[in-house]
Amino acid sequence: MNLVLTLGAALLLGLAASGHCLVMCGGISAALGIATARGADGRPRPRLLIGYQLGRVASYTLAGLLLGGIFGGLLGLLDGENLRRALRVLAALVLLLGALVAFGRVRERGFGIGRRVWLHIAPLGRRLLPVATVPRAFAFGMVWGFMPCGFVYTVLLIATLQLDALPGALTMAAFGLGTLPAMTLAAFGAQRFAGFSARPAARRVAGTALLASAALTLAGPWLPAAAWLHAWLPFYCTAG
Repeated sequence: MNLVLTLGAALLLGLAASGHCLVMCGGISAALGIATARGADGRPRPRLLIGYQLGRVASYTLAGLLLGGIFGGLLGLLDGENLRRALRVLAALVLLLGALVAFGRVRERGFGIGRRVWLHIAPLGRRLLPVATVPRAFAFGMVWGFMPCGFVYTVLLIATLQLDALPGALTMAAFGLGTLPAMTLAAFGAQRFAGFSARPAARRVAGTALLASAALTLAGPWLPAAAWLHAWLPFYCTAG
């Protein structure tokens, strides 16, 4: 799939997901401001609040790196023309799913496996409290990043189907960066201004970019044989 379009769409999906994130995690983000060690002025230390957010984005990036790399390695072992065609169709369908989520036509949902994983990871966060250092804040943010979220899992599917560790990591990092403005403002107690990035226009642009990526991915074998184009698309195969 076109990586530039996918990264742009992931970033826009992060922005578009801000409203959802504020409902799911905004309370957590604000509560962390209370649980964070305070400076001499009685306010939470900004570097710790930022550390939470960077840790959350790092966990997304790590998940994309691992899943993209693992499935990319499996493709290398099982590579074949028919497999590539099947994966091309699957990638296009996942991108289409992401577009429908962005347009609000499909409701994002978490997966049962994510909830089960969270039950085992959540206790690690409690061991990091109280958060008084940047490494603890970063580690807590990484734990927080594994909280079940349908938007995260939708983008993670797209990242996984990059079938390469680096593009998978970049896709998840772009999504995480898109969520940063609203979540950081919530952490600093500015919830009133945190929804500025959750605009319907961002969802429409993200959905359009994902639809374009889906179309390019699916139609690749029938497009004119341009080397520069096929170099951007995965699972190179012929139309015949």
